[in-house]
Amino acid sequence: MPDMAALQKILGVTFNQLSLLEQALVHSSYINENPDYVSGHNERLEFFGDAVLDFIVAEKLYQEFPDLTEGKMTRLRAMLVRRDTLARVARAISLGDYLYMGKGEESSGGRDKALNLAGALEAIIAAVYLDQGIMVAGKMVNRILAGEWEKVFRQSTYLDYKSKLQELVQSRFQITPAYRLVSETGPDHDKSFTVEVMVNAEVVGTGTGKSKKIAETEAARLALERLGADFTE
Repeated sequence: MPDMAALQKILGVTFNQLSLLEQALVHSSYINENPDYVSGHNERLEFFGDAVLDFIVAEKLYQEFPDLTEGKMTRLRAMLVRRDTLARVARAISLGDYLYMGKGEESSGGRDKALNLAGALEAIIAAVYLDQGIMVAGKMVNRILAGEWEKVFRQSTYLDYKSKLQELVQSRFQITPAYRLVSETGPDHDKSFTVEVMVNAEVVGTGTGKSKKIAETEAARLALERLGADFTE
């Protein structure tokens, strides 16, 4: 039997209704071989979890990146919620080890199949939502997807603000812009960072975000606006 206590520790969530977590882990092949199993498989939870995940990611994009267009938010969300991304996250937390799975499916490598892993992760998201609501589900999703958020933003043109600022400052002043952490507030699970970017010892942009990288990016964006508009050499 899967170690539910260990999985809850990994997820950072202690369930009130443990049966929801258990159902989220049940692959349909297990029910085919164990028809008397009472909880049923996880496909309905997977369907629901897909919608919950879409909302959580969309809300984060909307709240933290006010300058992103609808099209760019759509593209970034798609990168974060696609099957390969979710399967990678599931592998990182060894989710396959916790699945209830039929012997046939397991023997065919089912515990490492992207379809099974992504589906189970979506089912768990739904289970957390049903058990404890959107805030807890959101915190869990943002925590386990933290590495993927960083990858997506590094790959997106949105993060070009820092490189564009560096190119501009180096060409204009032959120096590199300097970033300085001004403040760090809030509890560990919900921190907010404020960063200043300086050129020639003058603050040219101040940004705030849920990570230092996001705050630096916002500071660089504002600095580019100022340098392009009214900054005098």
